[in-house]
Amino acid sequence: YTGRVEVGGPADVAELGGLTLSKLAVGPLDNNVYLLRAAQARDSGVRSLLIDAAAEPDRILELIGDDGVDAVLTTHRHGDHWLALDDVIAATGATTMAGSNDADAIDVVTDRRLAHGDTLTVGDVELEVIELRGHTPGSIALAFTDAAGTAHIISGDSLFPGGVGRTTPDTFPQLFADVTTRIFDRFGDDTWVHPGHGWDTTLGV
Repeated sequence: YTGRVEVGGPADVAELGGLTLSKLAVGPLDNNVYLLRAAQARDSGVRSLLIDAAAEPDRILELIGDDGVDAVLTTHRHGDHWLALDDVIAATGATTMAGSNDADAIDVVTDRRLAHGDTLTVGDVELEVIELRGHTPGSIALAFTDAAGTAHIISGDSLFPGGVGRTTPDTFPQLFADVTTRIFDRFGDDTWVHPGHGWDTTLGV
């Protein structure tokens, strides 16, 4: 797995020990869609989670396949991250999730509003919700550790290779502070970062 995908190309797939991460690039803005799928689910959790139904619903549904998807999480309110959400939900009946402070700005109703520190379970893997304010008021990231002990952060548009996401002079200090204290101060250099656009990186890089 490299995390280097291109629009129109195949998904890149990482086998993480009981959890599979698939990454697909879609749409004119090179948005990344992530699918987490576990071999089985706990009673209180889900077996599969799609992150950012951004565009090209037919390709996203092909990625999901016949097994369907239990939930779709939107990392933040910007339309390029949920343009295919309505179609995907209509086809799968999945539960929708988004950050509490962005949910009202998403045109598809959010079934579960997420706050900083909340947790989700996919199979036996617990995902932590980390609010990273600044790119939007309610942007969220997901952090989890795979079976080999490597940490992963699905960061939306809050952290990219080389810097934080787009901000204004008023919102940059907040995003920089959140990324510093909630990501860099907590996670090691070998932590994978899976961003909302473009290729993956690590915190060390």
